[in-house]
Amino acid sequence: MYRFFRPALFKLDPENAHQLTLQLVRLAGYQPIRAILQKIYAAPEKPVDAFGLRFKNPVGLAAGYDKDGVAVRGLAALGFGHLEIGTVTPRPQPGNPKPRIFRLVEDEAVINRMGFPGRGAQYVSGQMSVVRQRPRSVILGLNLGKNKDTPLEEAAGDYVTLMRQFIFMADFLTINISSPNTVGLRRLQGREMLEQLLGAIAKERQEIALGRGGSAPILVKLAPDLSEEELDDAIDVILRTGMDGIIATNTTLAREGLRSKHQGETGGLSGLPLTRRADEVLAQVVKKVSGQIPVVGVGGIMSPEDAQRKLDLGARLVQVYTGLVYAGPGLVKDIVKKLRKL
Repeated sequence: MYRFFRPALFKLDPENAHQLTLQLVRLAGYQPIRAILQKIYAAPEKPVDAFGLRFKNPVGLAAGYDKDGVAVRGLAALGFGHLEIGTVTPRPQPGNPKPRIFRLVEDEAVINRMGFPGRGAQYVSGQMSVVRQRPRSVILGLNLGKNKDTPLEEAAGDYVTLMRQFIFMADFLTINISSPNTVGLRRLQGREMLEQLLGAIAKERQEIALGRGGSAPILVKLAPDLSEEELDDAIDVILRTGMDGIIATNTTLAREGLRSKHQGETGGLSGLPLTRRADEVLAQVVKKVSGQIPVVGVGGIMSPEDAQRKLDLGARLVQVYTGLVYAGPGLVKDIVKKLRKL
């Protein structure tokens, strides 16, 4: 079905197309449309256990599509095993100037420099409260980021504030320190700054657990552009501070082999050109963690075969986003069916 709509969708500005599809999916969260979507896109069961949670299948939606949690019920009807909402920041912010999303059709890729636009934690908290009042069929995670105007030295305060607010609302939380679109953010992946950040998060989580009991698993999302030594350092800190998982990877700053006229745009590149590097980083992460914590594979999943390869490399779960832009929402069902067959 998607192949008939894609040409018209691709004639729109990419950000306008994003907003249009997001609002359509939001409206689709209401009956009877939701029941129709569930029938069309229902994926077979392929349960996976990770982070102390049971996922009905290993395929999730990566952060970035639904930044404010406005379309959770509609997205849940598309067959996903989990959804990651966000990136959420403590205070509302507009993000970077437009245009800030570019389709590289010849490369089956997207470049974005969104810069964490969103309505902020208070709004997302209201959305989560509504969602929590209804039975959910998917695991729901929240991707957390700092505000653009928060100095790096004070970034831990933003993340701890968000963790306090959402640790009992979400099924898992993701610490996003790897977006290339907030100035300086990736410096938080360095050993010293990462130790300070994750140390503060671990300390606060312990205090919350002692006071109220229980907490959501905390994952850390890493960039694909780290050197082998930088990646090893980051993983050491993640393991030592007791984080529950790693998401590998975010978008890349690399531009090798692109053909599109948009190849020179600044921002994070996702889609097919990221596939190989994301797989290389995933393999290194899996080897380094050696089964101590689960790893989520993201980046360049454009087909069921791409998803299967990440699972073969040792990922416990996978997430898709840009693949949906080119293949449509049926990609989720196709992946799970392929995994079931294999």
